[in-house]
Amino acid sequence: MLRSRPKNVSFTNLLKKSSGLKRSFAKKLVPMDGNTATSAIAYKMSDNIFLFPITPATPMSENTDIWNSKGIKNVYDSVPDVILMQSEGGAAGALHGACVSGCLPTTFTASQGLLLMIPNMYRISGEFWPTVFHVSARVVGRNGLSIYGDQSDVMGVRATGFAILCSGTVQECNDFALLSHLSAFKSGGPFLHFFDGFRTSHEISSIENFTDEELKKFIDWKALEKHRKRALNPENPYCLGTVQQTDLGFQGIESYNEKYNAIPGIVENYMKQIGELTGRKYHLFDYVGHPDAEHLIIMMGSGTQPAEELIKKFVKEENRKIGLIKVRLFRPFSKKHLLEAIPDSVKRIAVLDKCKESGSIGEPLYLDVCCGLQEMGVKIIGGRYGVHGKEFTPSMVQAVFDNLKKKTPKNNFTVGINDDVTFTSLEMGEPIDIMPKGTQQCVFWGIGSDGTVGANKNAIKIIVDNTDLYGQGHFAYSAHKSGGVTISHLRFGPKPINASYEITNADYIACHCTPWVNKFDLLKPAKQNSIFLLNSPYNTVEELEKFLTNEKKREIAQKNLKFYNINASKIAVDAGLSGRINMIMQTAFFKLSQVIEEKEAIELLKKAIEKQYKIKGKTVIEKNCNAVDQTIENIVEISYPREKWLNLKDSAVEEIDESLPDYYYDIIKPVSNLQANDIPVSKFPFCGYLPSSTSKYDKRGIALTVPEWNSDKCVQCNLCSFVCPSSAIRPFLLTKSEVENAPNGYQTLRASGVKAKDANEKSLDYKIQVSPYDCTGCNTCVVNCPTKALEMRPLQEVAQKEQEFWDYSINMDANKKKASFKTGNIKGSQFLQPLIEFPGACAGCNETPVVKLITQLFGEQMMIANSTGCSCVWGGTIPSNPWTTNEKGHGPSWGQSLFEDTAEYGLGMAKSTNTRREKLKKLVEKAIKDKQGNEINYEIMETLQLWVNNFNDREKSYEYGEQVKDMILGEKNYKDNKFLKQIMQQKDMLAKKTQWIIGGDGWANDIGFSGVDHVLASGENLNILVLDTEAYSNTGGQASKSTPRSTVAKFTASGKNTKKKDLGSMAMTYGDVYVASISLNANPKQAVKALIEAEAYDGVSLIIAYTPCIAHGIKGGMGNSSEVNKLALESGYTTLFRFNPNNAKINKPVFTLDSKKPKEVLDKFIKKQNRFDSLKFTYPEQAKIKLSQLQKDIVKKYNNYDRMAKSEKLNKKKK
Repeated sequence: MLRSRPKNVSFTNLLKKSSGLKRSFAKKLVPMDGNTATSAIAYKMSDNIFLFPITPATPMSENTDIWNSKGIKNVYDSVPDVILMQSEGGAAGALHGACVSGCLPTTFTASQGLLLMIPNMYRISGEFWPTVFHVSARVVGRNGLSIYGDQSDVMGVRATGFAILCSGTVQECNDFALLSHLSAFKSGGPFLHFFDGFRTSHEISSIENFTDEELKKFIDWKALEKHRKRALNPENPYCLGTVQQTDLGFQGIESYNEKYNAIPGIVENYMKQIGELTGRKYHLFDYVGHPDAEHLIIMMGSGTQPAEELIKKFVKEENRKIGLIKVRLFRPFSKKHLLEAIPDSVKRIAVLDKCKESGSIGEPLYLDVCCGLQEMGVKIIGGRYGVHGKEFTPSMVQAVFDNLKKKTPKNNFTVGINDDVTFTSLEMGEPIDIMPKGTQQCVFWGIGSDGTVGANKNAIKIIVDNTDLYGQGHFAYSAHKSGGVTISHLRFGPKPINASYEITNADYIACHCTPWVNKFDLLKPAKQNSIFLLNSPYNTVEELEKFLTNEKKREIAQKNLKFYNINASKIAVDAGLSGRINMIMQTAFFKLSQVIEEKEAIELLKKAIEKQYKIKGKTVIEKNCNAVDQTIENIVEISYPREKWLNLKDSAVEEIDESLPDYYYDIIKPVSNLQANDIPVSKFPFCGYLPSSTSKYDKRGIALTVPEWNSDKCVQCNLCSFVCPSSAIRPFLLTKSEVENAPNGYQTLRASGVKAKDANEKSLDYKIQVSPYDCTGCNTCVVNCPTKALEMRPLQEVAQKEQEFWDYSINMDANKKKASFKTGNIKGSQFLQPLIEFPGACAGCNETPVVKLITQLFGEQMMIANSTGCSCVWGGTIPSNPWTTNEKGHGPSWGQSLFEDTAEYGLGMAKSTNTRREKLKKLVEKAIKDKQGNEINYEIMETLQLWVNNFNDREKSYEYGEQVKDMILGEKNYKDNKFLKQIMQQKDMLAKKTQWIIGGDGWANDIGFSGVDHVLASGENLNILVLDTEAYSNTGGQASKSTPRSTVAKFTASGKNTKKKDLGSMAMTYGDVYVASISLNANPKQAVKALIEAEAYDGVSLIIAYTPCIAHGIKGGMGNSSEVNKLALESGYTTLFRFNPNNAKINKPVFTLDSKKPKEVLDKFIKKQNRFDSLKFTYPEQAKIKLSQLQKDIVKKYNNYDRMAKSEKLNKKKK
């Protein structure tokens, strides 16, 4: 029987008891996100912090590094050691070592990172050490990588022996971080504290923090002393990690039972103590709901917030008998405490899991509850929600309760999707608004890198710090790098805000990126009479009538929106802020929303600007403050003709284009329009399959300006195409008839340096053309054009004309069909089709031009094993696949496994391909040998022999392989011939493949280095490309072993103390590995030569490409990265070389130094990048020392290479 809940406890008191949201005026509310709330406690309670970056847990690590650099102490009166490791496995191993040595260590991780720690977790729990792993729970990638939050990673470690504690709000992150450390100390065993990634980790909310004195009062100092005495020490020696046999192991495992049995009581006791101090009451299982509830939901994490708020509403307004159990302590799972929390009246229970466990009869929490409540006699069903970070809203909570009411409730259900295959999904009703009265809800649509998200975080801080309002912020991002959609959801109100879902009833909507207004359904959540602010160049109603779609104008009128426009982009340019419109739009928000009185808001904004940009200097501060002043004067209210707009008809309906694949309408279009949540299960391809050439459908149109070609100034060097990160500007060769049929205004030149293949064509014409809606406006092509033949023009002025020209150009025959030209140089390579186009990289990216060039040279038979990182995001994000094909449908095949195993993954690909090709070769050789019985005609036999003779020649095996296929297909009854039939079954193995392993410097130097080293030693014919951004660019710019000395990066806030790892020198020690260091923008000729040599080398090649990144803070933007590349080369910062073992066979130097003696321009190079220059403002004395050491590192490295080159030449002369 269940214990009855005391009848004298009212429902209101129950709510207060569980919610713990009574505001304490003795303590100041502070805005922070879940990661900060957690790391603030972890830092204070730990001796050592072992780190490795992984989204979305990385900010916790970054916070601790910053606090460490400032000398902030923990509660033990010391500054914790913050140690960056090479991998999550390394972090867990080092943490284990710290445990056994008597310290109190912690770490932060998520997803696969957590799974890499599993072996250490078993050992740590097996030895029962007090430590805490803080986990920003995230999807464990299956058929694709996802950075968003569900609880599959935590469920994957539930058997490790760690106690597991779950937070559902930002405040709980702070409280339960403390609770986990205290409980670990007291119990002596390990804890895992987790919260939902992004949903809670990145949500900003108003919380109360703890003081150091309060923290110290909670600590059981005797327990800590006991832990330290237990440590390994030569003065009290004993052994750990022994070898056990069958006669001992079982009993040893069972000896822990008492320890685990004590944990629930320890956690409960500390919950009570925290409650007595703060007024926030917690229990192992917290109940919210009607005292006599009949239907109950059991769940944990952020989803409890909408469930709790909806239950409050329905119990108060309709006296519904429903309730919620919030699971706090998941491991050890206390059946006793769960039974005590559930009212006697409960008849049906729905257990919700935020994960999918394939093949199981139910998910983990559901199975635990079923086991724990098997004697209750109530019906228990299970369901899944929020998987892969899916939204969980009040209407979904309603759907779960509606299902419970049915005569036969659906079990193993899903909520939040449309499962039209196995029909697990629940039907949902209209959105339900449960926000407290007086809550102001605001949605901001921005574009990645425009500063919108940062500005909104700043707005929350300003409002919470200077009013009595509570604040909350949640931020959604697209998978593109910079240039993608960002959506900020901000709420402010006089009461605590518990809403872990996106806004559906907005009082204020701002569109910061002009194209978004017509592309997306951004006004859908707007309330009647709410405010809509648009950033656009159109300040009059006449201009807006032309620009806005009829549907958008009608929606504005139907909702009677207060419509404002501001040309923020122009204000930013005039103020010298380039595309950074964040402060402008933030100023407009404060003026229009009146959440703070305008004059006060402007003063607070300027103070925030001064604080934020202090390290960037007085000029930057003045520019931003000037932009704020200009904003107030330039907000224009649009008095639109409401009656006219109300009666507008729909715009022309888009006709179905039969030439487009089903995948476009099923997946690409809804995803691009941010309607992917509505895609049913039946439309999804199996196992994460992503067809090639889908990025061409994006047409994002995010550039403010695009290049326009002036044929009179062009010298046909093709450098603009060579450096373009997006393949959005290309050279085209035209026949006479193609020129004659071109659209009006289509400029061409007589082509030089090429020869027409058709004898009837005396010459060809030449054209440079941009794809305006695929261009990102980075300006790189203009900066690199030697004759200023390109000029940036406003997109809206030239888009229609340039798109017409692009469509005509791209549909012509390929250049190589019409002309003969050399491909082993800058100009000729660009006449080849790029087999990667329009990747979702940052504007001005330096990685993509390198990869693009490789696809132009070798892409038709290219196989790619790609590491996790930037290159996997811009190279493989559904539905936008930038890898494309030639006219035969051939092109790069691309796969990604994990971050740490890319080299091994690529080696496996190469070995498998070789095995299959060798089998085909044996078959062909057998057919050739059996001349009498094979019944194959002479021409085919002859061509097969040529193919065998050129088996390992990429180009010739491809050529003869194509001939073989054509010849066999010309045989009417080839399927009756056993040899020809089998050859055609394996025809995809005729051409020799070129295997590439691609990844960033963090992968190659840190987490994946052991794999890279193994592949270097393998002797296999494959190529490794390291895109060296000198940081973990994909996770926000954390330091790697490739980061040079003095760099200010995440994890090196006071400048890196050690020099850059020289991966190239290490690889050369093998002697049989081709190694090259290249910089595409600094020395393009050398880069082309190195890539061709590397691919031709019969063995392992390693190419290290210096690729400056947006994380470097290049002044003037990434369009200026070419200058940075050149300064890097001139100063000796980057050293270019080639190490070609083949040269030994022809008595040439194996090592060639392609860099000249460094010039004294390092200071100029440093001043171009905030990653170096900012150190002078934050740590001026350190800057002097470390920058001087950097100069010495550069000179020393160059001298070493110079000696190698001179020694090579000397040795050759002697021979």
